[in-house]
Amino acid sequence: MTEERRTVKDLLVDAKDASELMVDLAYAAVFFGDDDIAQEVIRLEETMSQIIKELHTIAILAARSREDAVAMSDVLQLATSIEKIGDAAEDIARVVLKDLGVPHELRDDLRHAEEVIARCRLREDNVIEGHSLRELALPSETGMWIIAIRRDVRWLFGPEPDEVLKPGDVLFFQGPEEGVDLIRQLAGAPTRGLAEPQPKTLTGLDRAVDLLVEMKDASEVAVGLAYSAVLFRDKGLAAEVNAIEDATDEMHHELERWTIRAVQEGAESDELRGLLHLAFASERIADAAQEMTRIIEHEGDPHPVIAEALAETDEIVAESIVGAESPAAGRTLKDLQLRTDIGMEVLAVQRGERWTYRPRGIFTLASGDRIIATGPEDGAEEMASLFSGETGEEE
Repeated sequence: MTEERRTVKDLLVDAKDASELMVDLAYAAVFFGDDDIAQEVIRLEETMSQIIKELHTIAILAARSREDAVAMSDVLQLATSIEKIGDAAEDIARVVLKDLGVPHELRDDLRHAEEVIARCRLREDNVIEGHSLRELALPSETGMWIIAIRRDVRWLFGPEPDEVLKPGDVLFFQGPEEGVDLIRQLAGAPTRGLAEPQPKTLTGLDRAVDLLVEMKDASEVAVGLAYSAVLFRDKGLAAEVNAIEDATDEMHHELERWTIRAVQEGAESDELRGLLHLAFASERIADAAQEMTRIIEHEGDPHPVIAEALAETDEIVAESIVGAESPAAGRTLKDLQLRTDIGMEVLAVQRGERWTYRPRGIFTLASGDRIIATGPEDGAEEMASLFSGETGEEE
């Protein structure tokens, strides 16, 4: 371990970043049917295990009294929840590596997501090594954001704009599907394409797949809300996490019913095995998110190192209501371009009693919608003004 990872705070930050990337890459491996991406998840799991082991060692050494031990127990509880998220991501990746079977219907559904995660190694004939991320301006040129770089065995999570790409770097990037081949071309790698989904009659398998995608979205939202609930000691956000966890349980039960229907309709048993494994892993992620929020249920503040570690993300969770006079009412999320213009990503929208997790760009907002989003503090303020209609501007 390097010296920079000798503090509890730094270890927590690394563990959180690693677990989030693991989940993203695991589903990317499912989407592309890519063993190489799945293997990256396994590598990250090994890194995660080392981080958690060192964190436990330092936490034990730091406890010099009963009071210290009680305070440090919150840190270990958070670390355990993060580790469980990573373990669930590993299980998702192993669905690909063990060829348990992934229904093509699932890949079709995942294609409708606004963004995908992909991986690419810089080849010999690439045109981007030696340049900084700032110089390359990949978000504006390709629509893709570099979210991590693996350089030999070292991981760089959320690389800075001044980071210079080096030969052999493995890039992990996020953005619209059409941007994947643009990055691969720059990296000197062959392009890849996916066949267009074909329209067909809705079956029990289709309904099970729809539920799995909803479980995936819900569990990812639960994790984001859980981190913010702990950071801000917000029991309202913790209650939302509990509600999402309950919803994923119900979705899992419903998915099992539709899976049985799919068997009766003659669906391939191997595909159904993979589907059930993925559903169980998504439910475990939501369970781990709920466990995180237990930290703020008792009286007293959690260990201050937890807030320091979670605040490293420079992002907050914000909530807004779309007002009747808001220029956002009647417009789609794609029209609003919240992430591009103000840096805010919509996690969920509540309309009446109905929640939509990770809404897509075609989702049209209506007056009274409750929006939960994550992003920088100044972006949250701009979003609040937009949705309340106070600015009177369309931007």
